[in-house]
Amino acid sequence: MSAVVTVRGRVRLAANSRALKAPSARWGLALVVLLVLLGIAAPLLTPYSPLAQGPDALLGPGLQHPLGTDEFGRDLLTRTLYGIRLDLLVAATAVPLGALAGVALGVLCALHPLVDVVLQRAFDVMLAFTALILGVTLAAVLGPGTAAVFWTVAGINVPLFGRITRDAVRLEMDREYVLAARALGAGRLRILVGDILPNILDALIVQAALSLSTAVFVEGAMSFVGIGVTPPTPSLGALLRSGASFLDQNPAYALGPVTVVVGLVIGFNLLADGLNKGLLKR
Repeated sequence: MSAVVTVRGRVRLAANSRALKAPSARWGLALVVLLVLLGIAAPLLTPYSPLAQGPDALLGPGLQHPLGTDEFGRDLLTRTLYGIRLDLLVAATAVPLGALAGVALGVLCALHPLVDVVLQRAFDVMLAFTALILGVTLAAVLGPGTAAVFWTVAGINVPLFGRITRDAVRLEMDREYVLAARALGAGRLRILVGDILPNILDALIVQAALSLSTAVFVEGAMSFVGIGVTPPTPSLGALLRSGASFLDQNPAYALGPVTVVVGLVIGFNLLADGLNKGLLKR
């Protein structure tokens, strides 16, 4: 068994290397890392507070305010940089939570036929709701805000990861290495944790990259229609919503958040495409 594990580990390392060498993965990763660093370094890149109001409202781009100011005189570049922080924080916490819940439920589906029937119908119901409809429902219960966005992002990922895990585990259970492990006396939990889950990790990683892209879009959509992050907290979607009302007075108002949202979505999708080519198509 140790030799099999060693060979499997070498294959995984080679696949990971190929995935990172794919042009789409490298460009996507570079774009995402750049935007993440801009968000992290926001206090160092701008002297303004994202909440501090000023006397100069709706100024156009200039040396002091590269993207201009909003209707309350707040620096738009500062609010955009801090908006990156909020969006990525929601994505980086809600997606893993939804993934963990989905993986756990997917494993139960694969191991217990009766549970599978019940949960598959539940997944069908959850997938029937679009992210925005689920967001409206949660906003009605929790109230508009970051919490509604967080639970919407987590909720839409549960059935996605659940279906992937369920199908992958059922497929892997018929593989020769699983049959060999059973013949050697390994228990079900040992096989599941030590062998099957590591072998389906690649598919989960690709889905995670896609889900991060979706999370950015969901926050933007929910905040744009007024059920997401509420003012004065800076978020990319909230900035887009406010900017739509003042495009005639400051056309650059929405330039920053639009650029960042598009950059994050493209970056995560390129990364997912590269990972898919390197990890799954082998």
